[in-house]
Amino acid sequence: MKKYSFSRKQMVIPYSVFLVLFVVLPLIVVLYYAFTNGDGQFSVYNFVRFFQNSKAIGTLFYSLLIALLTTLVCLLLAYPAAYFMAKGVFQKNHTFLMLFVLPMWINFTLRITAMKEILSVIEGNLALHPFMNTIICMVYDFLPFMILPLYNTIVRIDNSLIEAAYDLGAAKIQTFFRIVLPLSIPGIISGVSMVFLPSMTNYVVLDMVYNSTYIMGSLIGSYFSSYDWHNGAVISIILLGIILGITVISAKFTGQDKEEGQGGALL
Repeated sequence: MKKYSFSRKQMVIPYSVFLVLFVVLPLIVVLYYAFTNGDGQFSVYNFVRFFQNSKAIGTLFYSLLIALLTTLVCLLLAYPAAYFMAKGVFQKNHTFLMLFVLPMWINFTLRITAMKEILSVIEGNLALHPFMNTIICMVYDFLPFMILPLYNTIVRIDNSLIEAAYDLGAAKIQTFFRIVLPLSIPGIISGVSMVFLPSMTNYVVLDMVYNSTYIMGSLIGSYFSSYDWHNGAVISIILLGIILGITVISAKFTGQDKEEGQGGALL
């Protein structure tokens, strides 16, 4: 019997076909509607109209505010949890890590509905603003995406560096800020990217908790549902540009931090 061997170029063909059909072609369609008018002629007026629309600009900044608050709260909660699981009393205890990841196995809408019911019970005693409820639900949903990259980065930090700092007379707080925190910056950047980018466009939580459509994802949906593909495509391109910019910047700083961390460890 003949043995068939596949080269790397042949193995990449299915992925390339998938990439072209479901990424490249849809992006071309979005670009076409973003840079054309109703007659199919090239135009940048759609972008000019977006930046002249105070409601659209307000929606953009509101989305950024939600994303920033969600990312900040996730970072403040995730870093101590990841540190104690990686270097603390729960060092390399995968059971606790599984407890953080386990909610991700449950359906998204079911998790948000459950959290909404819990918040409704709490509101019986405390008057929580719907915006605060939205942030709580967003943090609950995206917290594992911040913990995992932080844990993976911190757990790889060489314990001998920490022990050397103690031997040289450094206090725990000094060791943390001089050794652990700088070496964990790549994990912080990765976690921030994984939380900030999807939370900026996530409108399901707002629709379920806040009953508000004042976010970029909902604005895009409203345009496309009313067959206004030009304005919907413009907002999609603007968000894509923001996401690409953040990704490029985070990748650049991650690479620099790795090099600096390795150099610092050698020194």
